[in-house]
Amino acid sequence: MALWLQALLAIFPILIAAILLVGFRLPARVAMPVVYVLAALIGGLAWTMPLAQIVAASIQGLFIAGEIIFIIFAAILLLNVLKRSGAIAAIRAGFTSITPDRRIQVVIVSWLFGSFIEGASGFGTPAAITAPLLVALGFPAVTAVMLGMMVQSTPVTFGAVGTPILVGVRGGLESTEVNTQLANAGVQLNEYLQVITGHAVLLHAIVGTVMPLLMIMMMTRFFGENRSWTEGLSALPFALFGGIAFTVPYYLTGILLGPAFPSLLGGLIGLGIITLAARKGFLVPNDQWDFSDKTTWPADWMGNLEMRLEEPEKMMSPVRAWMPYLLVAVLLVLTRLPQLPFGEVLRSIVFRWEGILGTTVIANTTPFYLPAAMLLVVVAATVVLHRMRFDQFTSAVYESSKTLVGAGFVLVFAVPMVRIYINSGVNSLDIQSMPIAMAEWVSLNVGVVWPFFAPFIGALGAFIAGSNTVSNLMFSLFQHGVATSLGVSAAMIVALQAVGAAAGNMIAIHNVVAASATVGLLGQEGATLRRTIIPTMYYLVATGILGLIAIHIVGVVDPLVG
Repeated sequence: MALWLQALLAIFPILIAAILLVGFRLPARVAMPVVYVLAALIGGLAWTMPLAQIVAASIQGLFIAGEIIFIIFAAILLLNVLKRSGAIAAIRAGFTSITPDRRIQVVIVSWLFGSFIEGASGFGTPAAITAPLLVALGFPAVTAVMLGMMVQSTPVTFGAVGTPILVGVRGGLESTEVNTQLANAGVQLNEYLQVITGHAVLLHAIVGTVMPLLMIMMMTRFFGENRSWTEGLSALPFALFGGIAFTVPYYLTGILLGPAFPSLLGGLIGLGIITLAARKGFLVPNDQWDFSDKTTWPADWMGNLEMRLEEPEKMMSPVRAWMPYLLVAVLLVLTRLPQLPFGEVLRSIVFRWEGILGTTVIANTTPFYLPAAMLLVVVAATVVLHRMRFDQFTSAVYESSKTLVGAGFVLVFAVPMVRIYINSGVNSLDIQSMPIAMAEWVSLNVGVVWPFFAPFIGALGAFIAGSNTVSNLMFSLFQHGVATSLGVSAAMIVALQAVGAAAGNMIAIHNVVAASATVGLLGQEGATLRRTIIPTMYYLVATGILGLIAIHIVGVVDPLVG
């Protein structure tokens, strides 16, 4: 079978996914089962994969999907427990008294608090939390949704305590081809993931530092009385300070502690620095900026839900409210530091299925080492610490389970589809797996400029799947294969994939829908996407240029390409 035909057949299910989701606007729960069946048929008929190999790959995918679902459930459950206990109300109340200037509120609430929530929970929760908060503070609903989408950029690669790297990239790279390269180079997969983390965190730190400024300028341009970019520019010193307050600890954390912590600790440290700076008036603009009078707002700016800051009978203290998130950070650090024994003990409890159905496919999971385990421990501690009633806890469990149903159903088909791709190298035609076939075709026809386009592929995956993690699962091996074929740093190209997938979350349709629903603004998703495509293109172009510089000027290398 000719290489061009292999590449065409391999890309076909992904194209169908894009057509169904974007062209026909079908929900992912309808589109992804169709795409899974297509991938299985192409694997069996075109690649001549044995049926046992297809089923074994699907079972392997279910193991990975189960890990993602476990993490989503635990993250959302902690969030809902904190909502029920009154902790979120206390956290919100702490933001309201800092400053009336909307530009400063954007940096604190949307950028830093949103980044922290992304680091702790991921999966679209920053917009779902910050959008209603901004509306309660007096922002138009449409502005709040736009800002909630924009924060889903820099912190996303390390959201949900590193899931897009620890599950997405790891699951995407675990293949015969990469395992062989790692073994030949004498490199462990965890070490290689840390190299990728180092590249990704640096790319994000450079590109993401200006995101608070861009968020402010988008707000003043599209929703200010004078429709002015320059009114946002007047907050440049404070906005850049807000960017640096996040990206510096974010970068250092990624280098020193690994992929679980950059967004979580970067957001937490940044919040402390910028909140103090705003209270002291450090770099705060002399003028104050606000929206025009609410009576002059167009009707399509406002949602149909009334938003008010929750006012419990007795407000919880800020220390008590933040304690669960601090416990999450502490537990993760204790279990991830290689100098301590806790991680090794938790990893020793493994559920493993070797030689599934007589194939060479292996599935395993270490449930007690997953971030979800730490999150559930903190949930239990929070119930006690916040003296929650049993009905409050069961209500949080019920709401979290409801949220999980849709995402879980999609993942049950999306991840096995990816594993069929990755395991398609076992076939009677003796041809390469589908991602490698696509990679070879791309390397032959695109060549040295690929580092520029690598982030765009990541964004395409996130746009289609609505998830950085799933995009990384789909395309990491493809990106790694292109880099190997071109003889350039595979770790850098995979990092570009991960960064691009984060940027793609700003235009992920179901993220827009979820954010819009929280403020009663359903039906205006198209208008939001037309605005968020601006920061998305900035992020992708800037990242692509940095990729070209890193590969062709700096000459960055990694352990697999010497």
